[in-house]
Amino acid sequence: MRSKSSGTIRTHRTVTTLAALLTGALALSACSSSDKKSGNSDSGGSQAPTRSTVSLPKLDGATLEIAAVWTGQEQANFKQVLAEFEKRTGAKVTFVPAQDPIINFLGSKIAGGQPPDVAMLPQPGAIKQAVQHQWAKPLGPEALKELQQNYSQGWQDIGKVDGKQYGAYYKAANKSLIWYNAKVFENANAKEPKTWKDLLAAAQAVYDSGVTPFSVPGADGWPLTDWFENVYLSQAGPEKYDQLTQHKIKWTDPSVKQALQTLAQIWGRKGYLAGGPNGALQTEFPASVTQTFTGGDQPKAAMVYEGDFVQVNIGETKAKVGTDAKVFPFPAVGSTAPVVSGGDAAVVLKDSKAAQALVTFLASPDAATIQAKLGGYLSPNKNVPISAYPNEVQQKIAKALIASGDDFRFDMSDQAPQAFGGTPGKGEWKDLQDFLRNPADVAGTQAKLEKDAAAAYGSGS
Repeated sequence: MRSKSSGTIRTHRTVTTLAALLTGALALSACSSSDKKSGNSDSGGSQAPTRSTVSLPKLDGATLEIAAVWTGQEQANFKQVLAEFEKRTGAKVTFVPAQDPIINFLGSKIAGGQPPDVAMLPQPGAIKQAVQHQWAKPLGPEALKELQQNYSQGWQDIGKVDGKQYGAYYKAANKSLIWYNAKVFENANAKEPKTWKDLLAAAQAVYDSGVTPFSVPGADGWPLTDWFENVYLSQAGPEKYDQLTQHKIKWTDPSVKQALQTLAQIWGRKGYLAGGPNGALQTEFPASVTQTFTGGDQPKAAMVYEGDFVQVNIGETKAKVGTDAKVFPFPAVGSTAPVVSGGDAAVVLKDSKAAQALVTFLASPDAATIQAKLGGYLSPNKNVPISAYPNEVQQKIAKALIASGDDFRFDMSDQAPQAFGGTPGKGEWKDLQDFLRNPADVAGTQAKLEKDAAAAYGSGS
């Protein structure tokens, strides 16, 4: 949990601006016909930006390790960024695959005397824990200069602990998107929804056409927390969202009950989930996407909820983003549509000239531009050219994120103690998996969530 002093850095932001931008932007991009598939851009990421914007030292002979939980195409794309750093500095960088929760993984590496030099931490709560354990090192002047030049204050602040900058957010996520199979929607005469009521109507139209409406990756707990957060933010509002994030109100609050009951309108509806609840609980995130965009006009599901990074997995199918695979903003459950962001921050664990240089590079437009060209990636860096993104959908999502400035809410579970909001098989992940299994048990789910939250926030772990 972020301390009260650092937590106050996050101002009470509104989400209206970004929601409005996304609604317009995605409505336009959904109608476009991009001929570039995510992860398969012809402006490959092995190419450096046209000019260097960041000064890096010569590091011939230096070796570095960077740890992250990224796998598959996401890891492969990031390795192209690391290759450019090697080319510019002469350093050798090794990518270390980490497991969730990454804090536990790092703890075992540190206990064994082999910490990576840099780690990509996916939660502000994890940054706080790394500082508390005295693992994390403050960022140096070169990295701070890049952050100040390239990032809004909100993205800088979310990487601070007690006023000191420890994290540089390299990757952002817009977690308020629902992707859909365009052919299925066309056959069902379903319309892109603006409200939750509209979403239920679209789902019914799809169901009546003979296709299961939703693909939900219940085997992974984190997408379930994202579902909840979008419903809760839109329905309960930003002030309540902040209070629940900081555990200033309990999970037994009536606002949580209302959000769970709303979720149950989809999760508990017979025939609405691919494979039913049990099938969903065995479906991992990548499969939840690919099964929505394979099978022609008879896929296993018509819609899948998750962030802009879904495009990486769509890229593993024959579907094209903008034509076969379209997207709309998460519908408004309350008065405004939600905008939930996530992200991954580079944190130095072994302070050295090379480690600081790597984080400086990751905070520059140069690094982010390379990965932006490969698709399935969104940067909070405001100086990354919008044209670097490989299709109109991604360009408009990126433009909306940058235009929003500080008008966003960061992922709630990512701000919680990792024991509650970021551990497979435990805490919020497990409690929402149990709720997916039995969406009728709202009161029991609330009680479990509160018990687990109280234990985690109380211990600060």
